[in-house]
Amino acid sequence: TAIIQSSSATTVMVVGFVNSGMMKVAQSIGIIMGANIGTSVTGWILCLSYIEGSGGIAQLLSTATISAVVAIIGIIFRMVMKKDSYRHVGEIMLGFAILMFGMQTMSGAVAPLKDSETFRSMLTMFTNPAAGILVGILFTAVLQSASASVGILQSLSLTGLVSWNSAVYIIMGQNIGTCVTALLSSVGTSKNAKGAAYIHLLFNVIGSVFFSILAAIFFSFYHDFGFQKIGMVEISLIHTGFNIANTVIMFPFSGLFVKMAEKLATVTSKNVGEDETVPVHLDDRILSTPSIAMSNCTKEIVRLGNMSLKNLTAACESLENRDGSRVEKILEREKNIDNLTKAITAYLVKLCNSNLTKQENTNATGMFHIVNDMERIGDHAENIIEMTQQMIADDLELSKKGIDDLKKMAEESLKSVRNCIIALSDNDIDFAEKVIKEEERVDNLEKQIRGEHMQRLTSGECNPRVGVIFLDALTNLERVSDHALNVAQGVIGANTTRN
Repeated sequence: TAIIQSSSATTVMVVGFVNSGMMKVAQSIGIIMGANIGTSVTGWILCLSYIEGSGGIAQLLSTATISAVVAIIGIIFRMVMKKDSYRHVGEIMLGFAILMFGMQTMSGAVAPLKDSETFRSMLTMFTNPAAGILVGILFTAVLQSASASVGILQSLSLTGLVSWNSAVYIIMGQNIGTCVTALLSSVGTSKNAKGAAYIHLLFNVIGSVFFSILAAIFFSFYHDFGFQKIGMVEISLIHTGFNIANTVIMFPFSGLFVKMAEKLATVTSKNVGEDETVPVHLDDRILSTPSIAMSNCTKEIVRLGNMSLKNLTAACESLENRDGSRVEKILEREKNIDNLTKAITAYLVKLCNSNLTKQENTNATGMFHIVNDMERIGDHAENIIEMTQQMIADDLELSKKGIDDLKKMAEESLKSVRNCIIALSDNDIDFAEKVIKEEERVDNLEKQIRGEHMQRLTSGECNPRVGVIFLDALTNLERVSDHALNVAQGVIGANTTRN
């Protein structure tokens, strides 16, 4: 937070990580607390503008000098360096310099307000705790940045009109207002992601209310002190001191905050991926970090593969046992597989349009084919369950030999799918090579079983109508292993280009 100068941005990223399954709700609370402390760094940097002097060390440490130096270095990094990492550092430095320059310009712009009677009376109104907290909330919610909001308060303090009891309550409100960004970013996310945003809100609201009560008690005893004028350094002290004290006091109650978030957002304790109707690893917030986005996309494709594997296993068992009890469940999951495929494909399109390296772009392109293969495995499961429906409708049965052969074929094909999913999930070439060998065994087994079945058909040992369904099932299972092979080859190809 100290580097990017925004606790709002940090908490939005945390919400994104929780939403995508990279982080649990309980893990987010420490980062949220740290973000509150990190955001106070901006105020201290702005205090450098307090340093006066026409030369020497004072001039070197002034905000104007530091901003200029940082901007020049940022421009050099951005324009000259060839590595993306250095160019990004240059952009960060430029953004920081612009922020400092903007704050300094604003400080000069508010100077005339010290002669305004209206402005003077307005600030007096904020000595009321409720009014001060409310204006802090509204102002920070509009700006979407506690750092900028505190910076503006520091600039206003240069007029000599801001008192201690106004500044304290406004700062308390600013800490609540900064939660708005995370709450807005959690709209449309999972319950767990909403829980992370609620933890941020609860932490800041409880802390602000607690310290506002303490401040009100203090100012009631030291009334005159409350109306003394406050400066930039004192505002930074209050902001930093509050956030550190709030974290120290609240940290032991982290578990309680998680439980409160569970009540508010009905946070689920289910494992990530149990809800098959929605993607759980895809989040637009992390598209700006392609490496993380690609990792999460792989997790979602693995999840898609497991759904297809589950459907294929159920479909094969249904055909072997002529069991129609799971037909609706299998067809429902197939719809979820199709919807998830569309969601992953759309996300990959967005990812390819982001700032990818050549290697990342190659890997992302390969993912399109892998997604298609995983989805096609699900299609073959649907084909097989439709064969079950046909056998039940026409009162047909497989022979014992046919059931045994079908079980052998299904076992080998399912093994191929399992191994290709492991290869993709762990980026494991050894498992990918297992799939290649497994595919050869499936092809040989399919030829053997097909040949034996044709002999039974020729000799009249098998019902031709059942025979057609049996051969169709063999074909589907053989093609399943082909799709598993494609996934395995994709894993090997990605590792080859990377090396």
